[in-house]
Order: sequence, then C-alpha cells, then structure tokens
Amino acid sequence: MQGQSEGGHSHGLEGHATATGKHRKRLLWVLVITLSIFLVQVIGAFISNSLALMADAMHMLTDATGVFIALIASILATLPATSKRTFGLMRVEVLAALANGIILGVISVLIFVEAIRRFGAEAEVHSGPMLIAAVIGAVANLVSLLILQSGQKESLNVRGAYLEVLGDLLGSVAVIIAGVIILFTDWYIVDQLASIAIALMIAPRAYSLLRDVIRVLLEASPKGFDVDTARGHILAIPSVVDAHDIHAWTITSGVDAFSAHVIVDEDTWEGRDFHDILDEVHACLSEHFNIEHTTIQLEPQRHADHEKNTHS
Repeated sequence: MQGQSEGGHSHGLEGHATATGKHRKRLLWVLVITLSIFLVQVIGAFISNSLALMADAMHMLTDATGVFIALIASILATLPATSKRTFGLMRVEVLAALANGIILGVISVLIFVEAIRRFGAEAEVHSGPMLIAAVIGAVANLVSLLILQSGQKESLNVRGAYLEVLGDLLGSVAVIIAGVIILFTDWYIVDQLASIAIALMIAPRAYSLLRDVIRVLLEASPKGFDVDTARGHILAIPSVVDAHDIHAWTITSGVDAFSAHVIVDEDTWEGRDFHDILDEVHACLSEHFNIEHTTIQLEPQRHADHEKNTHS
C-alpha cells in the first residue's frame, strides 16, 4: 500500500514553485544593477590604475554571472517531470549554486595571486576616480542586498547571490578606505592590501555555499530535520507500532522529501482503517517538519519480520 492513494494524497510537487523561482524578479533586478556597476568599476579601475577596484569589478562580474546562472536554472527547474526525469530539472538549481561556489573560489585565488605579484612594484593610483567608482558600487550593492533580503533564507541560489552582493559591499568599503588613505598619504601599497582583503572576504563565502551544495548533492537530511524526532512523531500516532527505512533529503532549495515504511497493528489493518493513519502521517510531517513531498508505505504488523530480513 503506497502512501499516495487515489483519494487525493499529493506528492507535494504538482505546481510546485522552487524557492529560487519565487524570487526570479528580484534576481533579475540585481543582475541589471550588478552589470551596471561592473561597467562603472572597470572604467574607474582603468582610469585610477587601482588593482583593488579592478578586483571588486571582477567580483561584480562573477556575481552577475552567478545570478544569470541562477535565473536560467530557475527557469529550467520549472519544466515538467518526465518518465526519465521524475523530478524534472529541479536539481539544476543546485548545480548552478555549485558553479557559483567554484567561480567564487577561483576568483578569490586569482585576486590574491595578482596582489602578491605586485608587491615591490607599486604603481601610482589615482584616488579620485577610485573613490567615485567605489562609492557608487557600495550604494548599488546596498540596494541589491535589500532586494534579496527576503529570499536569501529560502533558496541556495538566492542565498548565494545575497552573500556575493554582501561581499561586494564589503569589497567596495575596503576600496573606499584604501582610496581615502591613498588620497591623504600616497601609500599605494594599500591598494594591494585592499585587494587581498577582498580575496579573503570572498573565500569563506565560496566555502559556505559549496558546503551547503555538497550537503544537498550527498542527500543529507534537510537542515534542522532530525530523523529520530520524525520517527517519534510517527510512532505517537495511534495504531502505529513501528517505522523504519526512514529517509529525508532535499531535492532543491525549498523542496524537501521524505519516505518511510510505517507498520500498523493487525486490528487496524484488518479493519482497513489505515487510510486515516496515512492522513495523520502526512499531516504530521507537513505541520511539524514542513515537508509536503512524502512517500509512505503502510505495512501490517505480520509483515515486519519479512521487512527486517529484506532491509537488514
């Protein structure tokens, strides 16, 4: 007896909008803002001869690429499931977040290496254009942060974009500080130091994003989900005597899944009242764990020994 009966139990995916898809317009606005500031900062970097500003601009370009990938992935993730891809292309969003994390890591290393290479041969930096471009970038990044604030807790891709923009904001602040110091002291080495600071700010964000992506790809339990707690909730349902083969995982951001074998007592099974138990299990998982996509296999108690032998 499978958990999704003809009586209307939902698999939880019909018409399901992924977490990234719900915030697609916000990502589009951030993409436009980020590309605009990238152009401003590249021009400012060439005029001012600032490595720090160019590093911030490259970081902006990386962020724009990441947001573009997230947008494409969110569109692909809405394509319907097929007989060969039963979850559709929802996992594409996770792969996009993986690409984002890798790109962030690579750009961090490149900036760091270039900054080290320039030590001992500091070039003159024009602080005026450097400061103007950095201030414009900081304001634009602050606007982007406000746009993404509401969605960054729901989607890996939106969170990735949010963290990237936050890093951009901190990078712009670092460039502003370096520009002010150069303006008053002509210590051009500060430009390289600011570049290294930007690289060091990018690296932890790349690690954080990659860690969450790998968690999803390895099909670990969703964040905050405890299998033993879920099993305890199921066992508390009247007539349920055991639950095993419990699995919980994340398909993509905002779409968690759950499956289990639930054993009911013989009286309930013989009385064919197990549909009520099925409804209670679904309601429990939805209410307490916010999981809508569930697959529950109900079994009579006499079947328990066979199941233990099969799955031991």
